Formats: sequence, C-alpha cells, structure tokens
Amino acid sequence: MRKALNLVLCAALAVSITGCGSKQTGETAGVASATKTESGKVTVEQLTSEAKQVDMTDEEAWKKEPAYGTTLKYFTGDGCTAAVNVAEELGYYKENGLTVEGFKGESDVEAIGTGQVQIAIGHVAKSIVPATNGVNLCFVGGAHLLKGCKAIYVLADSPYQNYEDLKGKSISVPSGIGAADYNITARLLLESGINPIKEAKLTVVEKDACVPAMQKGELDAALLGESFGYKLVQNGTLRKLDSKDGNSRDELCCTIMMNKEFVQENPITAAKMSSAVKKALKWMGDNPEECTKLLMKIGLNGDDYDMNLELNKLMEFGQEDEYTTQQMQSIIEDYIKTDLITATDDANGVMTSIWNPIGTAE
Repeated sequence: MRKALNLVLCAALAVSITGCGSKQTGETAGVASATKTESGKVTVEQLTSEAKQVDMTDEEAWKKEPAYGTTLKYFTGDGCTAAVNVAEELGYYKENGLTVEGFKGESDVEAIGTGQVQIAIGHVAKSIVPATNGVNLCFVGGAHLLKGCKAIYVLADSPYQNYEDLKGKSISVPSGIGAADYNITARLLLESGINPIKEAKLTVVEKDACVPAMQKGELDAALLGESFGYKLVQNGTLRKLDSKDGNSRDELCCTIMMNKEFVQENPITAAKMSSAVKKALKWMGDNPEECTKLLMKIGLNGDDYDMNLELNKLMEFGQEDEYTTQQMQSIIEDYIKTDLITATDDANGVMTSIWNPIGTAE
C-alpha cells in the first residue's frame, strides 16, 4: 500500500495540470473562481468559493455531506506546524461538532493528496509545486511567517551582510534540490535581485555538516531551521542574514492545506475544520507564553523555553487571508519565473486553482 501511494504521488508530481510538459496560458480548473483586477492580481474578495460562503450553522445541509459524523484526520504537526494539534487540545474541533484524530506519516503533501488526512499545516515552498502538478490539495489559509522558522546563515565573521552579497556563492539547501529549502532559498534570492539558477550555487549539504563546510571554505551559506541555528548564533558561530531592506524574512512560510476533493464534497465540514485550525493559530499568536508551554507539554516543542518562546513570537501565528493572498500571488509569480512551476505561466490561473480561503478564526 505504501509503495502504491508513493507511486500515485510521484505520478502526480511528474505531470502537469494538463498532462503535458509545456506551459499553457488561460484559466486552470480549480475550487475557487475569480477574475483579474486591472493590475492582473487576484484579491481576497474575489477568491470566494462555495465553502467560504456556506452557513456553518445549517445543520440539515451539513447532515447531507459524506463526511458528516465521521472521524476526520489531521496530519500531526511539530512546533511551527502544531496548530492542528492545538485545535484538538483546546477543544476547537469539538466546538464545531467534529470528531478528529491525529495521523503520523512521512509526508504531509502525500497524506493530503491521497486523502489519508483532510487537513495539515506545512511549508508552502514544498507543497505549492505539487499542487500545480495535479496533487489533490488546496490551500485554505495562512499559518505563520518564515522568521522564527527558517533563515539563511553564514559564519559570524563572514563578510556577507545580506542576501545581495550571496551572488555567485555556494548555499546549502539541506532538504534537497526541488524541496522546501531549495524553493525558499530560490525565492529569497530572487527577491534580492539574484537569479537562483544562474547566479548562485544551490547545493545539498546535510545540516549537521554545514558549519564544518563553511569553516573549511567549501560553503558560503546555508538555509537552516532557526531552532537548529539558535544556539550557534548565541555562541558566536553563525549569523543570520536578511535582505538589505530587512523585509524578506517577513515571508509567508507555512499554510493550512486541505484535500481539494474533500473541500468540494464537504464544504460545511471543511469550513468547520479550517475554522478550528485558524482559531488555534490566532490563539497561538495572541498567547505566545501559554502556547509555548502547551507545545512543550505535549512534546511538540523542545525543552528550551526561552528559545521556543522567542521563535514562536517571531513566527506571528495566525495570518489573515488578505496577507496570505498577496504572498501566494507573489510566490507563484516567482516560481513561474524560475521554472519551479512549469505546468502553466498563468499566475492568476494557478491562484484560482489552488488558493481557496475558507473558514474563520472568529
């Protein structure tokens, strides 16, 4: 069964939306409907779907949905992706009349795409390309920012002061070419005026080997998790970079993902489930101390309270749909420019296919 699921996912990753490798123009089929503004952008007001407009209090309509009364599954999070767990801990799913259980697996994208779970929080960088290549997932809300989660690091005594200094330099993307670290780094460089394909050397070095490689002069920088780099910054080994304007780390990092077919067939259930997670994210952002203590208690944060609290504050859990819409549009445009998205060159079409904001934190 595991091999079969992997084959399904790999097949989906290997083909475009239309089943061929060439880029296409025009609208792509999706869960939301929207038209371009004069600037060619999609606004959050335009991205309205049946699930966003449903009345979650309509009990009779809810009872007609296939998922009504069933046990729903979320992909168990860890640290920055733990709002799906927090929603259960705080009773938010139950408040919405839902019965849920956690699911542990190797890949949140695979679990969502194959319907093993209905909802998850994960890096937009690793999931947006599969979503455009036919994997059965959509994005329903923003989770948190990049700062506090991932950063580009250099040695503390390095001459590099910002991303712009990394032109032509060797940068490690530990999770692999085409994976989240690669895509995050590519976008940060692109925003700083560097073509990540032609003007940088993105290479795979395991995170534990990055510091020795930098010390030997074999590597100039590395994208690392901030929980990994925290103490290395404190002891004077590493230093975090940002762009010259200091704004690039105010990036959307993780999003709420749902199985697209599930959303289409169960709009009320999907809205209830998404709302529970969005409410949990808002609580985490509003109550960083209590959030950190809870995550440590249930084993989803490490044992360093001060570090966890600092990083949890930086991430600013609970991003609004308007901000997420702007970020998604920008990310999609960048991924098309760098050929990370190859199924289409229509950013607006991609938006209406995969970005489907539903639910509310209220």
